[in-house]
Amino acid sequence: MFLFATLAEATQYVNFHDLMGENSEIAFSVFGWPIRWYALAYLAGIFLGYWYLLKLIDQPGAPMARRHADDMIFYAMLGIILGGRLGYVLFYNLEAYIQKPATIFKLWDGGMSLHGGVIGVLIAIWYVTRKEKLSFLRFCDYVACVIPFGLFLGRIANFVNGELWGRISHVPWAIIFPGEAGPLPRHPSQLYEAGLEGLLMMAVLTWLFWRTDARYKPGLLVGMASIIYGVSRFAVEFVRNPDSQRMWVVESTGLSMGQWLTVPMIVIGLWLVLTAKRRRQRVEPIAGPDSVA
Repeated sequence: MFLFATLAEATQYVNFHDLMGENSEIAFSVFGWPIRWYALAYLAGIFLGYWYLLKLIDQPGAPMARRHADDMIFYAMLGIILGGRLGYVLFYNLEAYIQKPATIFKLWDGGMSLHGGVIGVLIAIWYVTRKEKLSFLRFCDYVACVIPFGLFLGRIANFVNGELWGRISHVPWAIIFPGEAGPLPRHPSQLYEAGLEGLLMMAVLTWLFWRTDARYKPGLLVGMASIIYGVSRFAVEFVRNPDSQRMWVVESTGLSMGQWLTVPMIVIGLWLVLTAKRRRQRVEPIAGPDSVA
């Protein structure tokens, strides 16, 4: 009786299919080939980030010129895709991919790790700055300011796909998701992450960049981004459904794999922010006409 009462109560909540329709993950088709919202979110995040990066480097004291930004967009795309995929394979589903290694290349089946994507982008930045003899930390600061575009759009795409839903909940805004989520309402944790990792991070970094001298303290902006993402992800994981293939991590430690992966991000971010002031230095512009003391 309790089960039937619970199911009856759940009918008052928004049903995902009623909200988004069937096959919500597909934006449109080209010659019968489905174009997914997730792919469009990746592309839009990259190109919006590139557009904003050009606005940032137009300001005095920029650590890179336009040609460096042009190089970076190519290597960043590789870092996001390769790092995100390999991160998912290693952190979340290694056993399955060992059994069927060819499926690693089936990106259209899903499976990307943001932590892996971050590592991929950092490797891309290291390569570009080493090749061009630029400041790694200051380069990271500027790239960090554009990251929220991709985070926000990626989480919205997760919601549109009806994936990475939250735990069962009876809050008024809970949603009944399709498939393995079952018939009970759940937290729309994708939207929580879009707001915290995307909008909140964008607001904080925008204010720091345009209203303070944070961009002249190497490591401050990227450190703040790391803290905001790490704390946001750690908190939301308490209401987000853990990955089924890594339930043993939750059962044995009380924390999810996503939470454990954010711990070093928070620690490194705190160190970068707390030590940024001592790295304050005279900055000569690579782009722009003015010198910054």
